[in-house]
Amino acid sequence: MADQKTIAAPANLRDAGRLLTGQGFATSDTWYHGTSSALVESIRQHGLKRSGDREMQAAAKQTMATIGNAYAETPEPIYLTQSSELAYYWATQTVRERDVKPDVGAASLLLVKAGEDFMAYLAGIYQAQGLAAPDIDLMKADRMEYLDTLGMAYLDTDIDAACVTLLADEAQ
Repeated sequence: MADQKTIAAPANLRDAGRLLTGQGFATSDTWYHGTSSALVESIRQHGLKRSGDREMQAAAKQTMATIGNAYAETPEPIYLTQSSELAYYWATQTVRERDVKPDVGAASLLLVKAGEDFMAYLAGIYQAQGLAAPDIDLMKADRMEYLDTLGMAYLDTDIDAACVTLLADEAQ
């Protein structure tokens, strides 16, 4: 189970009490993307780009070249959530592990430790709001269940820098 104390979002980013209902997370015109603060200046200049993880792309390309196969890079979608609290979680994981892999559907949540930790963290958020932890079959869930229940969305287009606003921990 994820360590709730070390992952707890700062007070100014805790929005589950406002967004989470028995039907899942509410949506609005505001979306969040959690990543390393090391990328802030690049994001401010260029926006959010569908490049995926360049380090992973380079490793895959090198591996395929080693075994004699061609590799074509494809842009990964931008991963978003309607909750700043969940975005903080993913930002923390990105910094801690550099192991958050691009989501390829339900299988990635089932197969990697980061997915197990996220589900435990999410259960804690639900329970803190007096709601039962999500009971979702990740292999059969549709995209709306991912959005409503898990607070996970994908955008298959770049986001212009003019549409990006930095949220920071109040303590910074």
